Amino acid sequence: MPLLADTHCHLYFELFRQDLRDVLERAEAGGITRIMIPGIDLETSRQAIKLTETYAGLYAAVGIHPNDIIGNWTENTLKELEALAQHPNVLAIGEIGLDYYRDYTPKDLQQRVFKDQLELASGLGLPVIIHNREAISDLWPILLNWQSKNILAGSPLAFRPGVLHSFDGDLEIADQAIQNHFLIGVSGPVTFKNAKDRQEMISALPLQALVLETDAPFLTPHPFRGRRNEPVRITNIAQKLAELKGLSVEEVANATSRNANDLFQWKID
Repeated sequence: MPLLADTHCHLYFELFRQDLRDVLERAEAGGITRIMIPGIDLETSRQAIKLTETYAGLYAAVGIHPNDIIGNWTENTLKELEALAQHPNVLAIGEIGLDYYRDYTPKDLQQRVFKDQLELASGLGLPVIIHNREAISDLWPILLNWQSKNILAGSPLAFRPGVLHSFDGDLEIADQAIQNHFLIGVSGPVTFKNAKDRQEMISALPLQALVLETDAPFLTPHPFRGRRNEPVRITNIAQKLAELKGLSVEEVANATSRNANDLFQWKID
């Protein structure tokens, strides 16, 4: 059985509260050996860490999501995130970024908080998990400027800066991101029947630049749309990527798991 990694999964949500152990057992049976749990605010970041202390194979990222800034961002938040990031199971800063689809947070505040968390990541030497929704024209220049500083500083992050979560941008931005050593997150929508543009874009990208993610409980892949997503559905995403690439599922699993390991540098038993 090929071994897989889910690089983005929100296991702390209420939808998993009643059967989390069963969810993780199904994931293990499906060959998913590593799961990254990104926080969206301080409380969920703490919950993510707690889950990593309870179940093997789980790792955490800490951060403030752009839609969760209001009511969750104070003058002390960066210090609190920095303290949480000292935990040995915290391997990234995220989920952070920009979201102009939802009108939850003013754009200028989103950008300021995004930049602050990028600087935190640089200071800690941790890669970032990037959320973007209809904001790439502002997000990419910020991210590129940050990465340019990493490269000039000779930072270890220069070669593993982060991942563009559930990427749905165009091939030009994807190519630029890959040239700057970012990875591209491939999620459930790549399996949708109406996702021809996304499928063509992902097909054109090198396998060495891709990681798999569920974003569970969201973005459930075909043919399970309409149901709660969970980590075992990584297998469906891997199968679709293998189909698009004309490769075996094992080849896709091995490459994407290796990419995830290079990014997060999590422990391999």
